[in-house]
Amino acid sequence: MDNQFSRKPARQLLQLLESLQAAGVQQIGRRGLSSELVSGILPASPTEARAAPDKTNRAERPAAGGEEVPAAARQGRLLEEDLSGLQPAATAPSLEVLAADVAACQLCEELATTRTQTVFGVGNPQARLCFLGEAPGADEDRLGEPFVGRAGQLLDKILAACQLSRSDVYILNVLRCRPPGNRTPMPGEASNCRPFLHRQLQLVQPEFVCCLGAVAAQNFLDTTASIGRLRGKVHLHHGVQVVCTYHPAYLLRNPSAKRSTWEDMQLLMAAMGTPVGG
Repeated sequence: MDNQFSRKPARQLLQLLESLQAAGVQQIGRRGLSSELVSGILPASPTEARAAPDKTNRAERPAAGGEEVPAAARQGRLLEEDLSGLQPAATAPSLEVLAADVAACQLCEELATTRTQTVFGVGNPQARLCFLGEAPGADEDRLGEPFVGRAGQLLDKILAACQLSRSDVYILNVLRCRPPGNRTPMPGEASNCRPFLHRQLQLVQPEFVCCLGAVAAQNFLDTTASIGRLRGKVHLHHGVQVVCTYHPAYLLRNPSAKRSTWEDMQLLMAAMGTPVGG
């Protein structure tokens, strides 16, 4: 009998496959799906999933005149926290596995039942710089990629002004699901998604993070300070240098803030050793 209970697993599976495709996963077999990932959607595999190759064993990019440090040693310093007791996704061995875990997430019932698909991240998985936004919007929810709407077009222009492109950086959000009506993420939603965010950044291992807007900055830096107080300086947070600035969507509504954002970008690029502008 077709009812809401029989349709729900099919819808969840469709979301999972769409999100995996958007995250760049081209093929996946039963051995690539953990029992935790497909719990409630597909029967559990009798064997453990084989971990995909992990790119985090690369050496840390050396600072000027410095020696390379193995990434495994560096990872212990980046975003340190006790991950015991969290969902298995918090220790996913690769971005591909983590993207699959995100696609199957049902922790936030409202988001899980209203999203088209999850929006994981995009860009260079070995980037020195990550841009962290708030949450997917309607365009992102439809396409499965962060910052693809008008705000994303402005972000592309900001990157170009810094002599960067999307292939040079990694872009992600505090949330991986669109809040209905593009409302501000609730604290519980951000909390549920935080292990995914932290693990995603642990796997990318950026040296710099640029927080776009108050929601991103406050969640990442664990502060209630306004974006006006947080911008204009470099914060050191768990071994990562962080610059906060206005969200591109805010700039579309308040063009006068573009000058301040450009100053923040100049500060960021100077900290990275690649100054721009005058």
